[in-house]
Amino acid sequence: MTRPSEEQEWADGRVESWVETYKKSMLTPVILRVVDDLQPVTIAAIAAQVSSRTGWSITERSLYRTLKRLQDSGLLHSSEVAAPRTGAKLKELSLTALGAQFLAGVEANLVDISGRTEG
Repeated sequence: MTRPSEEQEWADGRVESWVETYKKSMLTPVILRVVDDLQPVTIAAIAAQVSSRTGWSITERSLYRTLKRLQDSGLLHSSEVAAPRTGAKLKELSLTALGAQFLAGVEANLVDISGRTEG
């Protein structure tokens, strides 16, 4: 197995750093999009969807911290419902009107850098 060149290691390191920064800034709109698509939705379903849609692995702590911030900001509403069969309490999340407005604004400003045009 050949070892990557110094240039390749540098590029890989920069990409990894950029992706970590990007993930932090994009986690909010990704979560809001998932909630909007599936609402009402459980936290477990949000985690699974974030992972399947993005390929990112996020910690439970990071997810809960982000969800709390979004609720405190008025973008998400949570309600407790009884789980089927067990009756245990589950938290389900829905987008608020403010959350829908925020998501629409973010999505309107996303840039496609691929250079491809629809046609």
